Amino acid sequence: MKQLNEFGRIPLAVLPTPIQRLENISRLTGTNVWIKRDDMTGIGLGGNKVRKLEFLLAEARAQGAEVVFTTGGAQSNHAMLTAACAKKLGMTPILILKKRGVTARRGNVLLEHLMNTDVRFMDTDSYEDIYAEMDRVGQTLGRPYYKIPCGGSNAVGALGYVACAKEIADSGMHFTHLVCAEGSGGTHAGLALGAKLFLPETTVLGMMVDTDPFDVITLGIMRQTAELLEADVRLGPDDIHLRDMCGPGYAIPSEEGNRAVRLMAENEGLFLDPVYTGKAFAGLLAMAAEGAFKPSDNVLFLFSGGAGGIFAVNPED
Repeated sequence: MKQLNEFGRIPLAVLPTPIQRLENISRLTGTNVWIKRDDMTGIGLGGNKVRKLEFLLAEARAQGAEVVFTTGGAQSNHAMLTAACAKKLGMTPILILKKRGVTARRGNVLLEHLMNTDVRFMDTDSYEDIYAEMDRVGQTLGRPYYKIPCGGSNAVGALGYVACAKEIADSGMHFTHLVCAEGSGGTHAGLALGAKLFLPETTVLGMMVDTDPFDVITLGIMRQTAELLEADVRLGPDDIHLRDMCGPGYAIPSEEGNRAVRLMAENEGLFLDPVYTGKAFAGLLAMAAEGAFKPSDNVLFLFSGGAGGIFAVNPED
């Protein structure tokens, strides 16, 4: 198996991120709940995408790219962080986003404006249309460019969360469960593969905040990433654990998610967002209420960031 340090990687994130026990939440849920502070990765407002971008932008640079394209919804955390990281590296980010959600100069759109980022909205539900537009714009510019998929969720990006799983293993701490939001599949895929390799006693749970077929998507990315690593590991549907927490729809706050946002704020002074981490944490709370965790379990919640979204999508609306 290849080692992670054999892959191109640009050190962008502040690592390792802290692991902290949520004392009040643990008391309320009757189990031991911990949090992995990937909201503190150090660029923009922090977030999980920085880990992926360390590998993705290293590949872009190795290919001689001057322009970096990516996509997502109007308030995409990934798109904002791609712009921030690309700017830091002297590359030109161009964001071609779906004209869905809050397109006004609030939240992540405001942050992109402050970075003087080229942001374009397309009135489409098809990412294939957007990737084709990236090629059209890139060819018009006449400069070498690199395309990053929605969420940075491919085999190269998932290496960032294989590395995160190793980081958790290297901490010497032991967790029975690891919970993350599932928005495009790459974070869960990297963590689940990393757990197979470095945390064999840990079950990774993906809390779905969209309606895509994540059982297929996540397993596909896991297999592609394992192939990159030349890892001798068997992967199948039993390695994917999902829970539907989408509620009324992607980027639409849910009642359960709103309660989870407030519970975390009131009890731990931490601010989840209503699109991703709020819904994911609501899934953890629901499982605790259902008796899925024993009092002796150690449950680690990946706080994947998303602070910009709080200022665009009001969980109280």
